Amino acid sequence: MPRRPNTPCKHPGCGRLVPYGIMYCEEHKPLHQHDRKTTSEKGYGSRWQKARAVYLQSHPLCARCLAKGRYVKATVVDHIIPHRGDRKLFWDRDNWQALCKSCHDSKTMTEDRYEEFRYPEGRSKSL
Repeated sequence: MPRRPNTPCKHPGCGRLVPYGIMYCEEHKPLHQHDRKTTSEKGYGSRWQKARAVYLQSHPLCARCLAKGRYVKATVVDHIIPHRGDRKLFWDRDNWQALCKSCHDSKTMTEDRYEEFRYPEGRSKSL
């Protein structure tokens, strides 16, 4: 029986071929470990649900809509700076904002979508 062809790595800009069913090449796999974790593994368990409920009670309106003069109920607690697994940043309430689902989805797709990568010290940015 014929095997399926290899597919490109799913990391933006990477064209390396990987076996069918594998998402990332060996170089990019560590960068996307967080993509496959469950919500509770990412920290959104019962403790987060309680903190989220308390925060939304004290911040009932969407911060972005309110800045535009609209009064829309907030349903999501957003991390202003994406925590990317950093527990200290995850629980920093100064990094939280109440948003409606529409504003949260828009922010996530435009501002938070791609992780900012940094070069290791001593390595030149120009290749």
